Amino acid sequence: MMDGLKVIITGATGMVGEGVLLECLNDAKIKEVLLVNRRQYDLTHAKLRQLLMGDFTKARDQADALKGFDACFYCAGVSSVGMAEEKYHHITYETTLAFAKVLATQNPNMVFVYVSGANTDSTESGRSMWARVKGKTENALLRLPFRDAYNFRPGIIKPIPGQKNVGLLFKILALIFPVILPSFSLDLSQIGQAMINSVISGYEKKILEIKDIRALASR
Repeated sequence: MMDGLKVIITGATGMVGEGVLLECLNDAKIKEVLLVNRRQYDLTHAKLRQLLMGDFTKARDQADALKGFDACFYCAGVSSVGMAEEKYHHITYETTLAFAKVLATQNPNMVFVYVSGANTDSTESGRSMWARVKGKTENALLRLPFRDAYNFRPGIIKPIPGQKNVGLLFKILALIFPVILPSFSLDLSQIGQAMINSVISGYEKKILEIKDIRALASR
């Protein structure tokens, strides 16, 4: 990291990805950010480039543009509410793995950080559909030939100042839950810092629960 880190971020049009992006742009340890999104994110910054990719399963078609990076902070994802398992599996597992495999080929020295969720099922066999699929995705990512890979399982997430992609419900929850359930809450500054630190210093666990993310962020 002599000249700063070059990182890829996905999902910046969502709350988590946007917060991680803003944290990276404000951190001197980050030299360059490539946003890979399905649609344009409205921001201009000296560190920022954008690559539009309508279908992440076809990332190999733009493989050259994904080469030469130190890390990927994969924040793209969808809610499983009202979604059939087949579709959720395609978006959460198949799409993520297709993209990650291209990155592993292009950047064997990369650190890949995946935003999963609290209560994800590592056994892949529990009753909860989303937890099984997330667990399957976590397990598969850890088998890819990256320099390192980490699965982040945040709980209640608090947005940071300057974010645009935050729904009213999240704003309300972010005010309430850090007060009544502080041990289950993280702000996006902590998540972003933990991701950056995972690339620089690593962490002893590959699956990071809330307390691990908080600890890594403070290093």
